[in-house]
Amino acid sequence: MRVNSKKATGFSLVELVIVIVIIGIIAAIAVPRISRGAKGAVESAVRGDVAALRAAVDLYAAEHNGVFPGMNTLAGVAGSGAAADFVAQLTTFSDIAGKTGTFNTSTGIIYGPYLRNGLPPLPIGANAGSKDVVFATASPPAVAESGGEGWVYNKTTGEIKANTVATDESGDNYSDY
Repeated sequence: MRVNSKKATGFSLVELVIVIVIIGIIAAIAVPRISRGAKGAVESAVRGDVAALRAAVDLYAAEHNGVFPGMNTLAGVAGSGAAADFVAQLTTFSDIAGKTGTFNTSTGIIYGPYLRNGLPPLPIGANAGSKDVVFATASPPAVAESGGEGWVYNKTTGEIKANTVATDESGDNYSDY
């Protein structure tokens, strides 16, 4: 006599529900921790970018007799005050008067570059991704987020800050970093 040796295989409904509940509990614990880590990364990125920009501006001024990048040092050459001159003076070589060009000891174009990869893009806010700079005359520079620029800079004081009204988890403005 043969006994039916086939046994039902698969998962019962109870087993499936238990597994789904366990996965849900793990997700409920992990997702908030991951999102907090992402917010902390943005905060660190803004702090790092602002610190790098301030260091570059300060080093430029130290090597150019206290004149900040973007200042009107020579009429008709780099330093006329345009934002493009500010970027060029930080990302290429320059002479003592701020005129930019390729490295050349005979012409005195020996200083810099202070930012090798260009201006960093703003990592947060309405202007996220923008590398543009808007010049401000106030000290400290006032945020003007509506223009679309990533950074706001006062060329007479050398102050630079993030051009955003966004705030971090503590409620501090990223522009106050």
